Amino acid sequence: MLTVAEQLRTAREAQGLTVYQVAEITKIKTDHVRALEEGDYAAFAAPVYIRGFVRTYGTLLRLDAATLLTALEAELDQTEKFHEPPPLGDESGRFLDVVMLQLSKVNWRVALPSLGVALALLVLILGYRAWRGHQSKDPLSSLGPGLYQPPQKQPGETLPLPPAQPKK
Repeated sequence: MLTVAEQLRTAREAQGLTVYQVAEITKIKTDHVRALEEGDYAAFAAPVYIRGFVRTYGTLLRLDAATLLTALEAELDQTEKFHEPPPLGDESGRFLDVVMLQLSKVNWRVALPSLGVALALLVLILGYRAWRGHQSKDPLSSLGPGLYQPPQKQPGETLPLPPAQPKK
């Protein structure tokens, strides 16, 4: 049985088309058309591109797309690169994905004003408690004993008393 690449090449040659004509009609790059005809599937990034290009190319050549794709799946299963599908995502980001999903469900038109009101209430309550604590506290309670010392008088700092006046 012919491979998919051989079927595509023989059908193209039977219709007298060149690789460039096929690339122009199907809008598939010339390098990709050559890779399909050579069976070089490593030139493609993912199997979805291979399937799409084979379907388009087979339709142009009037080949049965279903049988081509069935044969292509059998060939891709034998290759190491396309044997099993690539993982859809990194498993380490699961927590972040769950958080982002929950945040996307939030109705922000309701949540933001509610959050603003709650934050304003919190600021008011904390401000009131700080003010009440400051009001009821003795301002001198934090001073320890003996911290206050009156200024020491130095001799000569004050003027002498005036002499007593004689009695008349």
